[in-house]
Amino acid sequence: MARIAGVNIPTNKRVVISLRYIYGIGPQNAVAICEQVGIPAERRVNQLTDEEIVKLREVIDRDYRVEGDLRREVAMNIKRLMDMACYRGLRHRRGLPVRGQRTHTNARTRKGKAVAIAGKKKVTK
Repeated sequence: MARIAGVNIPTNKRVVISLRYIYGIGPQNAVAICEQVGIPAERRVNQLTDEEIVKLREVIDRDYRVEGDLRREVAMNIKRLMDMACYRGLRHRRGLPVRGQRTHTNARTRKGKAVAIAGKKKVTK
């Protein structure tokens, strides 16, 4: 099992797919890293030599911000917005959609499970 940037990447998948398991590396970055190191796209992780794994580690550590550093940076950006009390910061603070989506209906992912409002009981005569 190869360990890159503190993440155990799956061994039986292609390198391009396995690199995506690292937070901060998406499809385009994974392809670029493989080209930079010189690994063919169809190569699987269990077929990599130790030297190639070391090269992958070095390229990712040197050129990309991933995992803990990236998560910390994103969290600090959100905290900065909340401290400034700008519109986006207020939306983050209240747990509402930040990018202009409607909230009258939908937005359940951000707002959480719907809470029923206790209504009056109907009085029948």
